[in-house]
Amino acid sequence: WNSGGTVELAPLWNNWILQAPSPDQLAGGAVLAVGVWTLVEKSDYISLLSSSFHSVSAYLLIAAGAIVILTGFIGCCATLKEIKSLLIVYLILLFSVFLLEVIAGILAFIKYQELDEELQQNLKQSMQQKYQQPGQDSVTQAVDRLQKEFKCCGSNSSADWADSVYIQGNSDELLVPDSCCKTPGELCGRRDHPSNIYRVEGGCIKKLEAFILEQLYILGALSIGIAFLQLLGMMLTCCLYRTLKDDPY
Repeated sequence: WNSGGTVELAPLWNNWILQAPSPDQLAGGAVLAVGVWTLVEKSDYISLLSSSFHSVSAYLLIAAGAIVILTGFIGCCATLKEIKSLLIVYLILLFSVFLLEVIAGILAFIKYQELDEELQQNLKQSMQQKYQQPGQDSVTQAVDRLQKEFKCCGSNSSADWADSVYIQGNSDELLVPDSCCKTPGELCGRRDHPSNIYRVEGGCIKKLEAFILEQLYILGALSIGIAFLQLLGMMLTCCLYRTLKDDPY
């Protein structure tokens, strides 16, 4: 407190920004890591969805994380040197990150509501129309990984494959793709007994939906949390700027 009974904000700001690493840099590292994790974890499955939201949201987080780390260094320099112009740059960058995080959080919430309908419309169609078709390598790889990792077969059930272009047109008498097998091997999909394929375990749609919803929840919660942190940083920056402006030179 100063003699006028108000809080001295400069020491509070110094404690905030001059820590090594600062809260800004820690937040930036967390956002950047989640963005990369989201992109890597979902990259194979993006081709199964109609929208590019998931890759866009990941790139938004990566950009926001990189900017936050940069702002940490700028804020440190501005505080040490007490340069008001750098504080303005720092404030603008904080506001930019704040907007990016709010947008990412809102998009995650919207997508959370729409995911079930999107999967219902696209997953079965992708499996039946695009699997093992020319120019659809990304879909084929995504479907194979999906069925192996989540131990499932087909969209709603293994019966979905009976109407697929791939199964109807193959000459190897396959009933399901080999990736449906509990122990994948060449032409193992000729036998669709529950002991051989993921038949009673159900289709992949609910498992994929649960996986993506979990990541959307993490993305949205982190975005809103970091946005609040940036808002606090903006408030402290404005207060420090006013303090420097009023100080005699």
